[in-house]
Amino acid sequence: MPSAVPALDFGSMTQTIQFLMEIDKLKSVQRRTKVMGTQRQENSAEHSWHFAIAALSLAPYASDEVDIQRVIQMALLHDIVEIDAGDVMVYDLAARAAIHDQEVAAAKRLFGILPEPQRGVFTALWQEYEEGASADARFALVLDRCMPMLMNLHNGGQSWVENDISLQQVLDRNTMIADIHPELWHYLEQHLQDAQRKGWLK
Repeated sequence: MPSAVPALDFGSMTQTIQFLMEIDKLKSVQRRTKVMGTQRQENSAEHSWHFAIAALSLAPYASDEVDIQRVIQMALLHDIVEIDAGDVMVYDLAARAAIHDQEVAAAKRLFGILPEPQRGVFTALWQEYEEGASADARFALVLDRCMPMLMNLHNGGQSWVENDISLQQVLDRNTMIADIHPELWHYLEQHLQDAQRKGWLK
């Protein structure tokens, strides 16, 4: 288990400052998708920011039962566990299943740095997102799944091509979007079919 950043004395804010310094490590976790217009892989902190902005921007297209402020909170917290567990590609189902226990342990360690009540609040938000049981978590999951697809559709299918991903893999892994946000899926599916015709997907 990685050691936490040493705590400096900030009085009642000490644990919170320590947490903020610890999660800086998320900037070092590389993802498969490259930053638009560059050859540099994006990191998980950048992805979380992009996801949060997507939630804020697409709020008018969420159902009335969705609380966008909670979705933004989930976006900012959802990948913090990758500091300990690393990033696993969404299409690698075996690796995703294998890493589950590591992610749970990471959530316990990282959110455990915080004092209460933040520790409990952050942990509950992360768990809610992981379980996908609420309207907020389901909309968050849609956006999280969409962002890499949108980036691939705008950068020549970069991570699909580099990782030999097929159209069927993308469809199978993301069809839940059709149930949660059918209008968005209507357009995405057309663009995915077009991406295969262009040779970006097998």
